[in-house]
Amino acid sequence: MTTLKDIAKAAGVSHATVSRVVNNGPKVGPVLRDKIHKLIIEMGYRPNANARALVTNKSTTIGVVIPDVSDPFFATLANGIDKVSRQQNMQLLISTGSLSAESEREAINLLLERRCETIVIHSKKIADDELITLFKAHPHFVLIDRYIADIKDRCVWLDNNEGGKIAARHLLALKHRQFACITSTFDIDDPKLRLAGFVDELAKANITFDSKNLVSAEPTLQGGEIAAQTLLASGQDFSAIFVYNDAMAIGAISTLEDNGYSVPKDVSIIGFDDVLLARYSRPKLTTLQYPIDLMAQHAAQLALRNSQEPRIATNKLKFIPQLIKRESTSTYFK
Repeated sequence: MTTLKDIAKAAGVSHATVSRVVNNGPKVGPVLRDKIHKLIIEMGYRPNANARALVTNKSTTIGVVIPDVSDPFFATLANGIDKVSRQQNMQLLISTGSLSAESEREAINLLLERRCETIVIHSKKIADDELITLFKAHPHFVLIDRYIADIKDRCVWLDNNEGGKIAARHLLALKHRQFACITSTFDIDDPKLRLAGFVDELAKANITFDSKNLVSAEPTLQGGEIAAQTLLASGQDFSAIFVYNDAMAIGAISTLEDNGYSVPKDVSIIGFDDVLLARYSRPKLTTLQYPIDLMAQHAAQLALRNSQEPRIATNKLKFIPQLIKRESTSTYFK
């Protein structure tokens, strides 16, 4: 295995000079720096991150805990953190927690075992009290997509309740008065908050949401298809549907179109998240943009700042969804 000493000998320089190049340090001219970089590549040198962390007492990695790497939403989250890690010449470690408290704990512990102390955590199942205790013990942890008052300065979160209200205001402005909702079966706060905001905003317009028009399913394309089938089979009246996420919304559109309904002529549909697929569905999906890429970058920067002394306060912790108007909603004329 090639070492720094081997590179130094080949370059005819000191071990300290090579170390400065590897760690992007100062006091090395461009010509010599290029020479050492070429030798590093030619000789196949690979720095040992764990060994470096032991010597410097500083980790060169930033970790993220997410439920599922295959989900486009969480892939975008991880990519946002990776952008920051690359800017800081750090490596990203991903650990998955699959929406159970036990697996989320295991994912966090796995990163800690690899000397990853700066971690952005997406946790929906670990109890508030446990997370509060955990975060007090680890000042470099940041929680994303969840708000806990006792650690509010370490939470980067989206106001899901306000998102539901924005969706309702949009549909009300389009003259809709009969509504259905498709929500997620997952026992987490996000669907509850979005639905509560939607229903509260309808109440302000003196409209009582009929719970018979609420259907729950898995938050997937197939879940949206099944939920829409259930709504149609119920015989309930509605001209607009507020859907928990974009995947379910696109699945619902497919079922409606298969059953002879035109979207948005017969039924308007609004989703949530603004994933890439929303721009390419037919019709293109009106949705609430969840700025998860921006939030992830902010969370990573906050976690890295918290590793500095003194800690730097930040103001941008709460994000508000933005309405993205496309083709799946229109004015109700009947």
